[in-house]
Amino acid sequence: MRKHFRTGRPVSSRATMLVLLAVALAAPVLAPSPAAAQPGAAAGAGAAAVQAAYEKREVRIPMRDGAHLFTSIYIPRDSSRSYAMLMTRTPYGVAPYGADQFRASLGPNPQYQEQGFIFVYQDARGRNYSEGDFTEMTPHIAVKKGRSDVDESTDSYDTVAWLIANVPRNNGNVGIVGGSYPGFYTTASCIDAHPALKACSPQAPMTDIYMGDDVFHNGAFMLAQNFGFYQRFGRGPRTEPGPDARYEFNMGMRDAYKFYLEQGPVAAAARRFMAPGTAPHWELVMAHPNYDEFWQARDIRPHLKDVTPAMLVVGGFYDTEDLMGPFGTFGALNELSPNNDSRLIMGPWSHGGWNRGDGTVLGNLQWQTKTGPFYRDSVEFPFFMHHLYGTAAPQLPRALVFRTGADRWDRLDSWPRKDVERKALYLHPGGKLAFTPPPAATAANAFDSYISDPAKPVPVVDRIESQGAPRDFITADQRFASRRPDVLVYSTEPLTEDVTISGPLNPVLHVATSGTDADFVVKLIDVFPDDAPNWEGDSSGFIVGGYQQLVRGDPFRGRFRRSFESPVAFTPDRPDSLSFTMSDVNHTFKRGHRIMVQVQSSWFPYVDRNPQTFVPNIFEAKPEDFKAATMRVYHVPRQASRIEVGVVPAGR
Repeated sequence: MRKHFRTGRPVSSRATMLVLLAVALAAPVLAPSPAAAQPGAAAGAGAAAVQAAYEKREVRIPMRDGAHLFTSIYIPRDSSRSYAMLMTRTPYGVAPYGADQFRASLGPNPQYQEQGFIFVYQDARGRNYSEGDFTEMTPHIAVKKGRSDVDESTDSYDTVAWLIANVPRNNGNVGIVGGSYPGFYTTASCIDAHPALKACSPQAPMTDIYMGDDVFHNGAFMLAQNFGFYQRFGRGPRTEPGPDARYEFNMGMRDAYKFYLEQGPVAAAARRFMAPGTAPHWELVMAHPNYDEFWQARDIRPHLKDVTPAMLVVGGFYDTEDLMGPFGTFGALNELSPNNDSRLIMGPWSHGGWNRGDGTVLGNLQWQTKTGPFYRDSVEFPFFMHHLYGTAAPQLPRALVFRTGADRWDRLDSWPRKDVERKALYLHPGGKLAFTPPPAATAANAFDSYISDPAKPVPVVDRIESQGAPRDFITADQRFASRRPDVLVYSTEPLTEDVTISGPLNPVLHVATSGTDADFVVKLIDVFPDDAPNWEGDSSGFIVGGYQQLVRGDPFRGRFRRSFESPVAFTPDRPDSLSFTMSDVNHTFKRGHRIMVQVQSSWFPYVDRNPQTFVPNIFEAKPEDFKAATMRVYHVPRQASRIEVGVVPAGR
């Protein structure tokens, strides 16, 4: 099971002195040859404007263990004042490379470039032009015993120390921002931080990639969003720094469902696409299907102790990649750094959606509030201006959380909010759903059942889709799934008043399978009235009446119902139970709507297929292991399947 938080400890004073002596040495300015410049280098009017206002320096910053990290620094040409520094550390490259090659824009949005910052972009250790060995989600070393004990915290510390000592016209204040994988680097940089690092914004940060972020959810593997990614991202051993090797992934068709189904078991399919040594990080995933020490060491949360920089943690309720990360990071800060100035911002966004557009539409779903400009203008930019330039503090609550379904922002003192009433949505016979326990039942109607066939898994969307997990599936209409015989559907009567559910969702299922392994996917759905009008001004032709809007869905791999470290098989046809946690929501089901719950055993190809035959490693299952099985979900008083939720009192 998940380990308790472990405490970290700052670097010893002796080690710190050694670091400061090392980083005091200026790194040489680099002028790579034209061949070093990357294809697609930024050009045009945007790059010309950046070049006119900024000078660019490329340096190799020394780390305490002797490795040098490649860093691009953009310094305002206006020498009349000093500037704060805003840094991003990334494994994805800081192109364009070359001292005469300029980015088309600087900072998260145009305000930063107009205000004037010193912008710093760094290749993470072992990636592209940075020296050292790359490690997937570098485990944090809580107790460092010498200069060779390095992690993302020390690399950030050494970088900031060098920048403060060597970059002209800096005002002594540094901020760091990054989303997704760079969000992980942002979080890690704020542990045992350099005193000059004043403000950090981890956005959709990879936090625990086994339990709920990019790679696994509750033990179930996120197939579609990782199969191609690790092929492109992985690289074999290198002899010197240089552009990361890329191995392009091409399905050869536009139908991801068909492609992944035809590939069969995951590991065998990967070996057909990824030659040995070309995707070492994928090979590590394949070797660690359980939540063992490899994954536990990559959970950054236990180390968020005594964090000193102000933290602006950002995420989106419709993020299909790193939805758990913001909640997990903010929760760990609250527990382990209770005095930290940390804020949580959760909006109605997809992955990174807060940085682009108006934030008023996602797939079939629309709302009136322009959430994107509000966040950029009134939240993020004022946050960095306050902490790095000393301007007035933005009036932010501890948690600024959008209420989906109600089209409004909630300003809260905590997250999860403390004023909720814990209730449960119980599954009832006859497809009913209610906040009251199910009635006594006979043996004939004690459960509902369906046949789950791995050869015909439930698709994640009802269309031919080249992306196995398109960003809009998280709001997709679930009417197609309601019509499948392998999906159980439970619904309330039309609501007589608004019901707002807030916080994490906790399914408790009493189940049985005729096989020896099983997945269970639980979906919480907002059902619109049949006479609901179409969106105003919408020309897409989408019929809103009867829309079954997915509010939240998550899988659970049943073999981990006892322990995520040590899987166990089901006994065929023997009732068993499982419980798990789904990512948080803050959603109002309006009067006249219905609350629906769907239960199924596949969600393909977003989630890899469970063979439904217990094998030691599902990745290495054989084709003959994949067998149809009958699933039962019980709904009687002694075995009351339900979703435990937090309900906000009316009027709040």
